[in-house]
Amino acid sequence: MTTLRVPVSGGDLVVHQLAGDEQSERTLIGLHGITANGLSMQPLARVLRARDAGIRVLAPDLAGRACSNAVTGPWGIARHAADVIAVIDAIGAGQVTVLGHSMGAYVAAVAAARHPERFDRVVLVDGGVALPPPPGADIDALLTAVIGPAMARLAMTFPDEDAYLAFMATNPAVAEVLALGGTAADDLHGYVAHDVRRREDGTLASSCVLDAIRVDGGALLTEPEAAQAISHLAVPTTLLWAPRGLMNQTPGLLTAELIEAARLPDTVTTRRVPDCNHYSIMFANHALGAVTAAILA
Repeated sequence: MTTLRVPVSGGDLVVHQLAGDEQSERTLIGLHGITANGLSMQPLARVLRARDAGIRVLAPDLAGRACSNAVTGPWGIARHAADVIAVIDAIGAGQVTVLGHSMGAYVAAVAAARHPERFDRVVLVDGGVALPPPPGADIDALLTAVIGPAMARLAMTFPDEDAYLAFMATNPAVAEVLALGGTAADDLHGYVAHDVRRREDGTLASSCVLDAIRVDGGALLTEPEAAQAISHLAVPTTLLWAPRGLMNQTPGLLTAELIEAARLPDTVTTRRVPDCNHYSIMFANHALGAVTAAILA
């Protein structure tokens, strides 16, 4: 794995090259979730490498996370979308495929709605559809309710990586990924380890910048462009969604009713991926098959 550094507003964005190289026929930019990082795209890159798909996979740590946590604000979905265009410009690509998971799906949709000429295909994984908050809702409380332990850990410290992973495993959706074993569990370990940073007192804590998470989360729920971008996509798009959510609950983050109510354009094809949750849709082999098929369609 190699990394690129791309100048963006507020610093340098670190981008992981997980598959392929400059000579690859196509480029895929993979965008992670709100408290995740670029290494969450390792399972997908592994599948594409095994299939010899000829695709270069670039996965940035979005601003305020992991190796890009020194990149300063302002935050928001539109900001991350601008950073995606900066990555495309930096590698000199004409068009790329963009895939976004969770928050990354909203970023992908905004980037493609603003700049359709830069993308040949868009894949949105369990995200991208408007999630209107109840009137007067407290954003921090709503974020904690929606993303659970992923939000709670931002204010916590841990003695070592095992303790950090053990806390993450208290989320039954994450535990389902670990139970898959093999490369899925290994990839999850790597993605989690990439998030933690050692503090001066020797303890470990998440690399995520709390203000970035709060602003980005608020933008997901209240920023009109983030909510409406999927309705303005002129690029061929596939929306994949999981039946179970961020805590392995049913229904999941997206539902058939929510998707139907969004009145998506003809450019967007939707597919429910069976037997997965918000996390395992990007780790389980059968779910990755659906994701890969959308990329290669």
